[in-house]
Amino acid sequence: MVRAIAGVVGGFVAWMFIATVGNLAMRIAWTSYADVEAAMTFTPTMLTARLVLGAVCSLGAGWVVAWIARRNRGAISALVVVLIVVFVPVHHELWEKFPLWYHAIFFLSLVVMTLLGTMLSGKKTGERIGRSAGNAQDRQA
Repeated sequence: MVRAIAGVVGGFVAWMFIATVGNLAMRIAWTSYADVEAAMTFTPTMLTARLVLGAVCSLGAGWVVAWIARRNRGAISALVVVLIVVFVPVHHELWEKFPLWYHAIFFLSLVVMTLLGTMLSGKKTGERIGRSAGNAQDRQA
């Protein structure tokens, strides 16, 4: 239980950390992005870059929750729910500023990319697959 809670917290912190660093990098590297950020008047290219950053954040968060919580499905699901709950009010505030496709892709990526990130969490997946395949081969022999 402690690992599951730590995994959810760790995944959430990872999401926020990656988002903060990525957003700072975009501001520094892309001056026109920094110029419109306060007004949130992004071009479609800028919106796409924000979605890519969000996807990377979700991948990282998924990896962290799976690593800390040892791929506990409850912890992984809880992180997805926490991310959705946290971002619903944020996107409610942004609803008029951004197109519908942006919100839809963002929320879909919270689920899909977080789950994909859990699959990238290290040797445990390979070990489990290897054991399963080996056991199946042993049973057939």
